[in-house]
This record gives sequence, structure tokens and C-alpha cells, in this order.
Amino acid sequence: MRDLIDYRSEFPILEHTTYLINHSLAAMPAKAEERLAEYARMWKERGIRSWGEGWWQMPMTVGDQVGRIVGASAGTTVMHQNVAVAEAVVLSSFLPIDPARNRVVYERGNFPSVRYLYQAQPGLEVVVCEDDGGIVDAIDERTLLVPISHVLFKTGEIQEIAPIIRRAHDVGAHVILDCYQSAGIVPFDVTELDVDFAVGGSVKWLCGGPGNGWLYVRPDLAERLEPTYTGWQAHQRPFGFEEEMEYAHGSARFLTGTPNVPAHYAATAGYDLIEEIGVGRIRENSLRQTQLLIDLADEAGFEIRSPRSPERRGGTVTVHVPEFAAVHKELTERQILCDFRPDAGIRLGPHFFTSDDELRFAIEQIGEILDTGAHEPHLGVVARH
Repeated sequence: MRDLIDYRSEFPILEHTTYLINHSLAAMPAKAEERLAEYARMWKERGIRSWGEGWWQMPMTVGDQVGRIVGASAGTTVMHQNVAVAEAVVLSSFLPIDPARNRVVYERGNFPSVRYLYQAQPGLEVVVCEDDGGIVDAIDERTLLVPISHVLFKTGEIQEIAPIIRRAHDVGAHVILDCYQSAGIVPFDVTELDVDFAVGGSVKWLCGGPGNGWLYVRPDLAERLEPTYTGWQAHQRPFGFEEEMEYAHGSARFLTGTPNVPAHYAATAGYDLIEEIGVGRIRENSLRQTQLLIDLADEAGFEIRSPRSPERRGGTVTVHVPEFAAVHKELTERQILCDFRPDAGIRLGPHFFTSDDELRFAIEQIGEILDTGAHEPHLGVVARH
């Protein structure tokens, strides 16, 4: 078993930056470049034959690899462009909306892209709750869907999802668990949770890069729901080019059109590392390092806007300091890569390859920037990522 610090050699960007933005865009594994070269070689040498030699099946085969990480059985997880598309496909399975069951209940802290999707639907009544407990209270027999975040993106807070799932199922509602900020850093099992749907992406802790959203569908639902947001890859015989739709079996019916092949190639390099190390081991190290960040911030007198309780803390620590947007800009100038979010603060996201010294350096630099006023030329800066 390799020491976690030995994995630093797998990530080229660590040679010249302090990379603490893995909650937003994780560092690229070196082998992702090799996988993309393999994609290019197949296109160059095999041409059209590549579809039959693995390309066409990648949304399912790569989906199965994600499934292994999140506790899904084979054949229940498929790849999409992003979470917004994945949730739109799920939503389309319930059209036309029944006026007697047209409520969508979610938390104010949900990622906005998901919120925009439901707000844009004229047949839905959207109920916005202030916290996970409020979601439980708001779910009733009129509720159709409950899209919840496993970990909130601004604060890194783990939500108490089991009571939400139980309440939703008691009244016949369906839960969509957004695992974007938990997959790869917080252990969970979608099968044990009995969640109806789960979505996520690979930009963050899975180290899989953009263009690799994923969708898990509980097997019994996958056999009876018929998405109306669909495409030819969801057909039972796509290359029969039939005039009428006959849905494929299982989660494949939740696919749409031609897959994003190069993105899937790139993603597997990160997934391989997550599987090799194990999310349990990653989580153990993450809890230790996020606690170190909290301790260092406390010593420096900085406010923490992430949970202090390990049971409620994801992989990110949000540090609030005066003019944090400008401080973040100065950190970037110093090759300390992190980000910030409005009404929250600077988000710091170490991963399994991060050293403790990098965390100490980052907190020291925030203090030095504030003490010297080095951030003042950046006042008024806005988020670019």
C-alpha cells in the first residue's frame, strides 16, 4: 500500500502550485493525458470501427466504474454531460406533471444550476427550505421530487439525508441525491441508502475532469420509467434506426444522444486512483487535514464557516476573512489555488495528495496578505471560477 503522499507524483500541477481547489476542479492525473492520447490513436487508426471497439459502450462501462465507487450495482449508472442534464432526464420521466403531485422540495443551499432547472418548469411548485430538517417537514403527499445535496457546496456541510429519504418514501415522493461534493471524498452507498436517483460529476473529488456527469437509477425504477428527454442511445436497438422508440432495458434508457467519448477516456485515470486508494482511506486523511486547517485558522483568528463536527464536515473548509475575494486573488497571484463563494469565504479543499505543510503555508499566506494589505489592489474582484 502506497503512502498517500507518494501519489503527488501522479499530479503534475503540484510541482509548481499549492493546489487546494479540489472541491472545484481537482488536479489532473498525469495518466489522463495518456488516456486522451489513446482516444486520439483509436480515432486516427481505427476510425469508425472505434464505436464497436468500446466507444459506444463507454457511458455504461465508465458508469459502472463510478457505480463501484458509490455503491451502485453494475448496470445502474450511466454517464452524462453534467448534472443539469442528468436531472432533466429524471424530471422528464414524470411528464406530464400530475397537478395533485407537483411539488419539488429542496434546500436553499443547493447548487444553483439544479435550482434553475426546477424553477424553469411551469407545472411545478417549488418549495425552498432553509436546512435539511426543513426539507423533512415540507415533504407531503403533494411532493413529486426531492433533489438534495449530500454535501453543500458553499460550506462543505454533510446533510442528514436518511430522514429525508424515509419521509419522501413514506408519501410516495422520489429523492434525487446530488453527490457532486461527496463522491470520492465521503464514503456512502446508494444501494444501502435506498435513494431513488443519484447524480454527480467528476470535476471535483473524483479527479475525472469536465464532461463526466453521471446518473444512478434504482433498478426497479429503471425498468418502468420512460424519460421523455431522450435520444437514440436510449433505444433498445439504436442501430436499427427505427421510427418509434422502444426503450432499452435498465439505466441505459436514461441516456440521450452520442456520448462524450474523449471526456470518458480522461475520467478513468482519476477513477482508477480513487478505486486503488479507497474512499474510506481518503476520508480518514481528509478529516485529519480539514481538522488541521480548522486548528490553523483558529490560531490565526480567522472565522470558520464550515462544520466543526467531523460527522457533518465534507472535504472543504471555508475560511471567512475581511475582503476574502481580494485575498483570494492575491493567493492566486502567489500560486496558491483555491476559490471563494459569496456570503461564505475562501474555500480550501485538500485531497489525498496534499501535504500538511501546504496547509500551513496557505493559512500563513492569508495572514501575511491581510497584515501587509497585499490584497488591497484587488478590491472589487469577482469570482471567475
